[in-house]
Amino acid sequence: MPLTLDTYRQLGRSGLRVSPLALGTATFGNDWGWGADEHEARHLFDEYVDRGGNFVDTAVTYTDGTSERLLGEFARGRRDALVIATKYTTLRDTRDPNSGEASRKNLFTSVETSLRQIGTDYIDLLYLHVWDPGTPVEEILRGLDDLVRQGKVRYIAISNTPAWQVSRLQTIADLRGWTPLVAMQLEYNLVERTGERDLLPMAQELGLGGVLWSPLAGGVLTGKYSRQDLAGASPGDGGSARKQFNVALGGVNERSLAIVDTVKEIAAAIGRTPAQVSLAWVLGRPGVTAPVVGARTPAQLAENLEALDVDLSTAQLEKLDDVSAVDLGFPHAMLASDHIRAQVQGDLTIERRR
Repeated sequence: MPLTLDTYRQLGRSGLRVSPLALGTATFGNDWGWGADEHEARHLFDEYVDRGGNFVDTAVTYTDGTSERLLGEFARGRRDALVIATKYTTLRDTRDPNSGEASRKNLFTSVETSLRQIGTDYIDLLYLHVWDPGTPVEEILRGLDDLVRQGKVRYIAISNTPAWQVSRLQTIADLRGWTPLVAMQLEYNLVERTGERDLLPMAQELGLGGVLWSPLAGGVLTGKYSRQDLAGASPGDGGSARKQFNVALGGVNERSLAIVDTVKEIAAAIGRTPAQVSLAWVLGRPGVTAPVVGARTPAQLAENLEALDVDLSTAQLEKLDDVSAVDLGFPHAMLASDHIRAQVQGDLTIERRR
């Protein structure tokens, strides 16, 4: 069934309601040499919110703080109607070893910085942005819980972290009576599906809503790459730093281009763009609450938002599933095999209830 931005979804084990597509604001500001200037960013924000969107994603260091500052300016007068998510752990000062990672010191300083930059009294959803193996989990959880109790943060979440560490954090929080995680942000798209091995099933079991970054695989799933890029005959387009970046990192390969070929085929058959088909696929995946869509221009945002109207058939979904499938690895592949099923269930018919 087609969705709208105001067809809200509950976020994990919380009572928080968010739009099925979140607006990413890493493009707000051109401090990094690309992105939208203030006028363009305002247009993007207004377009999203005026259509019923309420879930906005940023981070303390996005565009050197410009992202949060512009977001705060745009949100004036409608702050309480928005769910603003930000993140900490990325380095704010290259000369200060305590201005990055997950320590209590950095946590509190980063949150105060975000509150000041956004111009707000509270953060709706705070992510630990990148896992820090050097800070004790009790220090992380207690610090986050203290901020919730102080009213500076309403809900907590985690991003870019191994599944076993997330489950460890959630278990300790539950046992100690500390604030639990309600969301997990990860890269997940038709090209990158390894989150299906552990991260997404874990999130469903532990009550974490799946929020996705790079749902279009850094632009690969928009169909703008060709096998010329793969062969090196045309290394990027010369005018797109992001395109050159993806080619250099190996994101453009035979597997990803084969997936894009199938996406293009389905898009042509239903009169949609490859980006819209790719977003429609991920919107319907188990455990997914909201992909984060970023845009530099209003046209790009409008194209992404129209993915909510795309209704893929069962046959089309199966075709996309097949071309992009990943090996689940051990023990998942073994546990799903007919042999193991026969060993533990025999010919019995057992209905599973969850």
